[in-house]
Amino acid sequence: MMIEGQVLHQRQQVKVMHKKIPLKEVVKRAFLITVGAVIMAVGLEIFLVPNQVIDGGIVGVSIMLSHITGIKLGLFIFILNIPFFFIGYKQIGKTFAFSTLYGIIILSISTTFLHPVAAFTQDILLASLFGGIVLGIGVGMVIRYGGSLDGTEILAILSSKRLPFSVGEIIMFVNLFILASAGFVFSWDRAMYSLLAYYVAFKLIDITIKGLDESKSVWIISENYEEIGDALLHRLGRGVTYLKGEGAFSGDDKKVIFCVITRLEEAKLKDIVAEHDPSAFLAIADIAEVRGGRFKKKDIH
Repeated sequence: MMIEGQVLHQRQQVKVMHKKIPLKEVVKRAFLITVGAVIMAVGLEIFLVPNQVIDGGIVGVSIMLSHITGIKLGLFIFILNIPFFFIGYKQIGKTFAFSTLYGIIILSISTTFLHPVAAFTQDILLASLFGGIVLGIGVGMVIRYGGSLDGTEILAILSSKRLPFSVGEIIMFVNLFILASAGFVFSWDRAMYSLLAYYVAFKLIDITIKGLDESKSVWIISENYEEIGDALLHRLGRGVTYLKGEGAFSGDDKKVIFCVITRLEEAKLKDIVAEHDPSAFLAIADIAEVRGGRFKKKDIH
């Protein structure tokens, strides 16, 4: 998956000193990686594989090889990913490598146990859509808690150093080639359904990693900054910070409102700003992570 590769690329680029992870956190990560790997196995064996729809990456190659040879899918997933485990260990780190190995082992075992279970539906469209949804949630959980379930992303990171393409572009090219191969192994309509499942999974991975309550930073410049600030504080329940600014053209002193909200609060914030100053300058940007202060993600009432 392209998002997974981008996450791994960021991990490789940022080298920091890590403290020893507490046992409680290790257990939590192991549990959630287990859940994510099992969910992915459900998406594969209950929806996609019985209907001859594949995923991208090593898993997609494993599905086709399993179909051609009759050998268990889990065995191919495990064997084909082993070389990438050693690459990940050297290039990205021990914690990531062992989290990935653990996730792949759970995925391989889960697909083996789930293989005899009958498919939930024989409708190819429904299988592709729901298989992509379940697959995306499972993969997203594993990535969110420090692991990976496919080695092609690591290969893309290494290749990007020598090729004039980004990690995402390399992963996309490889996956398109793998998905197109399904046309020769199964049929061309299955290849198109595979592309649909891959797209749905891609979107669900994004949502699972970031969450529906993804944080956003907000910058507001308005003459009515006090009214807007009070409204955000009392109606939205978000603290605000007033920053001093100066107009480059006019030279006038200005107050800039800064606050952090969730994705679900964005529409309400826009309404508040428009109500007090329709001509206010408003900029909203995604934030990867928020810690400290009084910011807490909460339900909207």
